[in-house]
Amino acid sequence: MMTGYSVFARYYDSLTANIDYHKRAEYFNDIINRFKTTKGNILLDLACGTGSISEEMAKIGYDVIGVDYSDEMLGIALDKKFESGLNIQYLCQDMRKLDLYGSMDVTICALDSINHLNSISDVKKVFKNVALFSEPDGLFIFDVNTLFKHRNILANNTFTYETDKVFCVWENTLIPETNEVKMNLEFFEMEENGLYSRSSDSFSEKAYSEEAVETLLNECGFEILGKFGDDTLLPPACDSQRIVYAARCVNSGQIL
Repeated sequence: MMTGYSVFARYYDSLTANIDYHKRAEYFNDIINRFKTTKGNILLDLACGTGSISEEMAKIGYDVIGVDYSDEMLGIALDKKFESGLNIQYLCQDMRKLDLYGSMDVTICALDSINHLNSISDVKKVFKNVALFSEPDGLFIFDVNTLFKHRNILANNTFTYETDKVFCVWENTLIPETNEVKMNLEFFEMEENGLYSRSSDSFSEKAYSEEAVETLLNECGFEILGKFGDDTLLPPACDSQRIVYAARCVNSGQIL
């Protein structure tokens, strides 16, 4: 599992400026309203990154706890919290070793954070932890990049991004046997003297089959309520790049 984002964190928000976090939060809220039966309003944003979705879910009215493994990401999330004044609690934790003080009505895990887990056993650890800290009938909503996206979109491709702050070269290497994509990022930032400073970061993402994900959900005490393609409310297609799962915890509070 990627543990740093030490450099990437500085540029994450500018490089993901195309993501409409308000719209994405409304999408998650629509799914929650479809299936939620618990009376509480506590929401865990697992792998919350720089807190953009946490902020939007808090604005909707949820009591948000954000968890991420990166100090750098959480530092930016805290800056946003201080600016907005929203009552969000942030914790620096590895989601494979989640340790909370209470139970959650809703857990979300967005923007392919599950794909950052290196093995199916790590995915199972996370699912078990979510079940352990879920209210009875609590919801678990998360997205995953598909095998199609890893094999055909990310693959061995190179992408470039340019913002007012940085120029980024993003180079992917696909390992077909494991459906893992190794990602190397080179950042070039103009300094005040007109020269460019160069820094780099690297991590990987692994795609898992729908069968594997769904088997683990069942094994860890979840009932699958919905399965949607590419941030819609429609079933996934063969060329969907992202699948969103909505599941209900029917075996909460138990170590499996």
